[in-house]
Amino acid sequence: MGVGEKGQPRKKIKPTITEVEVEDEDEDEFGGELMNDFTKLELKPDHENRPLWVCCDGRVFLETSSPIYHQASDFLIAIAEPVSRPNSIHEYNLTPHSLYAAVSVSLQTHTIISVLNKLSKTNLPKEVVDFIQSSTSNYGKVKLVLKKNRYFIESPCPLVLKTLLKDDVISRARIANTIEEEEAEYSFEIDPAQVESVKQRCLPNALNYPMLEEYDFRNDTVNPDLDIELKINAQPRPYQVKSLSKMFGNGRARSGIIVLPCGAGKSLVGVSAATRINKSCLCLATNAVSVDQWAYQFRLWSTIRDDQICRFTTDSKEQFRGDAGVVVTTYNMVAFGGKRSEESEKLIEQIRNREWGLLLLDEVHVVPAQMFRKVISITKSHCKLGLTATLVREDERITDLNFLIGPKLYEANWSDLAKGGFIANVQCAEVWCPMTKEFFAEYLKQENHRKRKALYVMNPNKFRACEFLIRFHEQQRDDKIIVFSDNLFALTEYSMRLRKPMIYGCTSHAERMKILEAFRTNPEVNTIFLSKVGDNSIDIPEANVIIQISSHAGSRRQEAQRLGRILRAKRARLQGGSKTEEYDAFFYSLVSTDTQEMYYSTKRQQFLIDQGYSFKVITNLPPPDSGPELSYYHVGEQLELLGRVLSAGDDIVGMEETEEEEEDSDGKVASRENRTVGSMSTYSGAKEIIYMEYSGGQKKPGAGGVVQTKSKPKDLSKRHVLFKKRYV
Repeated sequence: MGVGEKGQPRKKIKPTITEVEVEDEDEDEFGGELMNDFTKLELKPDHENRPLWVCCDGRVFLETSSPIYHQASDFLIAIAEPVSRPNSIHEYNLTPHSLYAAVSVSLQTHTIISVLNKLSKTNLPKEVVDFIQSSTSNYGKVKLVLKKNRYFIESPCPLVLKTLLKDDVISRARIANTIEEEEAEYSFEIDPAQVESVKQRCLPNALNYPMLEEYDFRNDTVNPDLDIELKINAQPRPYQVKSLSKMFGNGRARSGIIVLPCGAGKSLVGVSAATRINKSCLCLATNAVSVDQWAYQFRLWSTIRDDQICRFTTDSKEQFRGDAGVVVTTYNMVAFGGKRSEESEKLIEQIRNREWGLLLLDEVHVVPAQMFRKVISITKSHCKLGLTATLVREDERITDLNFLIGPKLYEANWSDLAKGGFIANVQCAEVWCPMTKEFFAEYLKQENHRKRKALYVMNPNKFRACEFLIRFHEQQRDDKIIVFSDNLFALTEYSMRLRKPMIYGCTSHAERMKILEAFRTNPEVNTIFLSKVGDNSIDIPEANVIIQISSHAGSRRQEAQRLGRILRAKRARLQGGSKTEEYDAFFYSLVSTDTQEMYYSTKRQQFLIDQGYSFKVITNLPPPDSGPELSYYHVGEQLELLGRVLSAGDDIVGMEETEEEEEDSDGKVASRENRTVGSMSTYSGAKEIIYMEYSGGQKKPGAGGVVQTKSKPKDLSKRHVLFKKRYV
């Protein structure tokens, strides 16, 4: 067993290809199996000219110094999952899902094996060849087709369909008991509510008949065309063209996922896909600000008219004119299962009943969440395109996207795009802030365990470091700064003390847009404070500095998404001007030393380290000669701050929960508690707020392990006469 980052033991790697027991029981010096023993690999005579090492367990290593590095990297991205891509050696892993994605973009089995063998320094192990053949042999034999809002499973071979129907899940999902034949294609209809389960059963790790989802949009005469095309000034970059070619490789539109870094132009890729399909498009975003931005991007890059595009949010309920158009809305608006207004109900019915040519899913990594995955079954679309910068979740549900959306079609290399000037070159730094004596003493007390996060976030030395960085970047560099905090108590204290605007969950949409516009255009507004509502989908190209004072435990995705707020290429690099310095953007993560925050910080950085980024550690901020010009210099001020933290209620110093379902560092969904400010009339029902009644009884597992709550008391005679009829 090897050693991971910063001395953390690395988990034992499970063989991907086979589960055969290892015959050699020898262990290395760390007490683990010898997973890095390559003595059995036989080198080819001209191995120095080949860039790949292919191992028996499916791992592939790429040397970045090779003259054919870029060609080999493009090939590996198509057939394998990237594990880690630092400067010198990149590691990939062959998996059933990655090979399923490879054949979905028209790579043949023999092509994968021959090219891999040609690039490999060693002869391909037989296990690898057998694994590739078994994982790709059945692709294309089964199709999922949408016809007149009805789902059919099609295959040219009736024996394949009979094999599928032997499975309990698929047989229960079939609506009719017959297999229909039409133009040499055999098919049967399935329940739309069971499409997710059926696709999951057909994946390589189950029945191994992965479904082909392709939309022949050019020959679709049923759904009306949408008359839009790209504007002349829309010039996709090479990597954007490459990603679209994976989606439209054979003249049809494939369902799948495209992974590009934040600021690399995912919006242009989505708009380009919509203009090529030329059918009605439903675009789903995470919040209302993102809805406005997507509507703007459609107008910016395409020839769409104002009456062909509409927004559907709580504040804006528009409808497009004609038979085809683009609707931009949020996941919550579509997935919400409660009571709606009459106008909203009418619009959501139109969304549900329409056959969409393209379902465009921004920040697709949120779709596996229990609430948001419902949008896939609620809406009916011929093609699904998911866009994200961070294909990672802490709850391990990210693989669900293989059957919810489709395979990964393309993934760009962050460091390669930065070297090419397509995204900003970011300097990442971890700033260590020692806890003051008084704060650390309270942090160690058991009775303050609920306030430990607030204590290390409100550490006066962290506050001073944050204030120093803001002053330095504002006054000496004229930078635009975003300060992130998940802790609302800290967000309020920092922003009010430093007199900077802030945006959090309860900030109205109008006020958010006003603050963001001032940040973009007003030279006097150079710093804004954001809660986790700013993690996703907020486009602030002017920002080039991020200071993180509080975060969501060990979430790798949040770390990468926040870095993405400053990844958009800066004007000097885009214009090819001379660079005065190596870095043009800065990411600071402020960490209180000797606290749990140190552990979380190491875990959060892992995704960015795997993308080739490195974090330098700064231990002397603010400088020792910083005096009372920075806040909380005197002990009396620090004790006053400590008193406010300790006297605040647990709900006041807690973390903000947003509409998006979050997963914590251990992979469990965090419990959600929403706190709102209102009047007594609000709580008495004046604004249609009602109290929900829950059973306080103990829940016991019933049949099948399902948790059931008894709705009736055991002995009705023991209840008061006024309440006996309640359970009758």
